[in-house]
Amino acid sequence: MIRAFRNLIERQLAKAQAEGQLQGLEGEGKPLPDRSGEAHLDAGLAAGLRIMAEAGVVPEEFRLQAELDAARKDYAALTDPQARRAAMARISDLEMRCNMARDARKSFFR
Repeated sequence: MIRAFRNLIERQLAKAQAEGQLQGLEGEGKPLPDRSGEAHLDAGLAAGLRIMAEAGVVPEEFRLQAELDAARKDYAALTDPQARRAAMARISDLEMRCNMARDARKSFFR
């Protein structure tokens, strides 16, 4: 079964090449991009994240992480105890939402 599937793929690729459908593709003649940072990710997850990035879509988990990083930076600059307390509440909320988004992604891809 696997050999038959491989043969089918090879025939389809040979047909596409003969028809010129594999000419002029984006990135043709260039080295493959370095994806060493994706080595720890599941191949399916890495492909999904790459497709989303190419489409300009940012997963909520990443957006929340960026907000959390900015909130932590703002907190470090505060001196007023009341403002620090409010900033810490915001950080706690963002941490919770970021963890929920991360858990949702992990359970979706399992």
